[in-house]
Amino acid sequence: MKVLFFATIRDLTGCKETQVPAPSSVRDLLEALSVRYGFAFRRKALEGTEPSPELIVLVNGHHIAHLRGGDTPLSEGDQVSLFPVIGGG
Repeated sequence: MKVLFFATIRDLTGCKETQVPAPSSVRDLLEALSVRYGFAFRRKALEGTEPSPELIVLVNGHHIAHLRGGDTPLSEGDQVSLFPVIGGG
């Protein structure tokens, strides 16, 4: 499956995208990416074992908040996009 990184998430990974074997859920994907990209990524991506509220996760263009959150199932061929939450005025 393809994982796309944007903005400061891209800075943490050092790449704009990667291919990974599809884990069973978004939570499992974020855990696997944390192992690959280290503590700084983990701190931004996870809060305990749940996706961080500082991270926007889209699966095939749909926000996981409108799916099953960290339990959202993943399969080969899915595309996951990771964005930081950006505030401003």
